[in-house]
Amino acid sequence: MDSLRDLWRAGETTLGLWAGIPSSMAAESLARSGVSYVCCDNQHGLIDYQASVGMIQGIIVGGSNPIARAPWNEPGIIGKLLDAGAQGVIVPMVNSAEEAQAAVDACRYPPVGARSWGPSGAAPRLPNYFAASNDQVATIVMVETVDALNNVDAIVNTPGVDAVYVGPADLSISLGLQPGNNDDVAEFTDALTTIVAACQNAGVVPGIHSSGSLTPLRLEQGFRMITVTADNVAMNVGVKAELARARGEGAEGSNAMY
Repeated sequence: MDSLRDLWRAGETTLGLWAGIPSSMAAESLARSGVSYVCCDNQHGLIDYQASVGMIQGIIVGGSNPIARAPWNEPGIIGKLLDAGAQGVIVPMVNSAEEAQAAVDACRYPPVGARSWGPSGAAPRLPNYFAASNDQVATIVMVETVDALNNVDAIVNTPGVDAVYVGPADLSISLGLQPGNNDDVAEFTDALTTIVAACQNAGVVPGIHSSGSLTPLRLEQGFRMITVTADNVAMNVGVKAELARARGEGAEGSNAMY
């Protein structure tokens, strides 16, 4: 599969999935669904670095782009996730151009960044990794606070930022709202409009955490990187649907048993 950055350069919209359960098999299964990326969540997911290594390998075997959300904007863990084979990092709570620059520096090798060399898991998969990684690895910064919203133009115009990823729950909280779907609140939808417009003006990909039912709206709003669901959510929804079918209450589904 083409890298996320190659897909974005070609004007593609990318749909992805979220992985927070520490299982390489589960991550591989997500990747086999045909999405453009699977993200290993090291911030709020129930996984650590060692679990991420196996999950990244599973995602590659499954034929998708492995990316990871770092627990924080810290170069050590960002570098380790990339060394393990992540082809992009989502960096949380980026509130200024300076913090965006720090994220870029952690993802890029000199002379454009400050990443340390040692890609033990990544190098074998990408010929001439040192030369290719700065062109292929995606730096994705999260805009999820009022401070970030106020600084969004400076953030998206930071050289090396490839995409912005909206955390709708934290953004809602920062706006004084409850976490959850606030698409009926003008303050929230206006914030999304501002973020998408800033990204489009800067040539940066706007992304957002979403759901299957909200994805058509997010596409209409202009988002080009959309996480459709998470492993734990899909498991819960899928199990309930299978139980409903077993009780004769649901629509016809798959006959797969294993």
